[in-house]
Amino acid sequence: MKKQENKEENNNPEPKGKGFKAAFWENVKTVFLAIFLALLIRSFLYEPFRIPSGSMYPTLRVGDYLFVSKFTYGYSRYSFPGGLPIFKGRIFYKQPERGDVVVFRFPRKPNIDYIKRIIGLPGDKIQVQKGRLYINGEMVERMPKERYIIDEYVKLPEYYQQYEETLPNGLKHNILEISDSERMVDNTEVFEVPEDSFFVMGDNRDRSDDSRISVGFVPKENLVGKARFLFFSHSDKGSILAPWTWYKAIRWNRFFNRIE
Repeated sequence: MKKQENKEENNNPEPKGKGFKAAFWENVKTVFLAIFLALLIRSFLYEPFRIPSGSMYPTLRVGDYLFVSKFTYGYSRYSFPGGLPIFKGRIFYKQPERGDVVVFRFPRKPNIDYIKRIIGLPGDKIQVQKGRLYINGEMVERMPKERYIIDEYVKLPEYYQQYEETLPNGLKHNILEISDSERMVDNTEVFEVPEDSFFVMGDNRDRSDDSRISVGFVPKENLVGKARFLFFSHSDKGSILAPWTWYKAIRWNRFFNRIE
């Protein structure tokens, strides 16, 4: 009986290569599904960004990696990879709040991402005089804190005065100042924020190219999303060619910190 069963099985052998082809196409489908899901998440939910400059110290440091929520303010063409002109304007729009840290496309070169804090809402009047921020004619309160030293990704240590600033809606956050008389950034004209646009500033007030200088007003269409939390961070204290130094370079205490 067993011999007969074996003979019948041998009479219907699986064609050579069929198993390999099936496995190959299954792997292809898996890869395409993974790519599709990644694009879906990146376009509609969360997108990772790396901080390349020091304009947002002390809130964000060079070498920080963060997630930005794409759905917070609705969607525009810049919500999608490549900024494809799928539609104009913004859909499912919700206006940002004063103090939100946002990623946006640089108005003059929309292929470049910037990250700053929203200071002025549509209709606001913003001015800086002798280093002090004024919103709608009222000086924004700030309280001095300890000195702040930046000694990473710089040739020589940089020393700043740190303040806790309280925006009109009650949001408190830290800022840095070298002095209250730094070039054009500490004494500006009055900026009246147009409709559907925002005035943004870096928390490192004297080392930030923002709405006071070349960024100008940020149209709502250029918003990419709201910075939510860090998922990785490293300093320049290690070398990619020396794996035994990586542990010291990683800023373990910044992992999964909320951005406020």
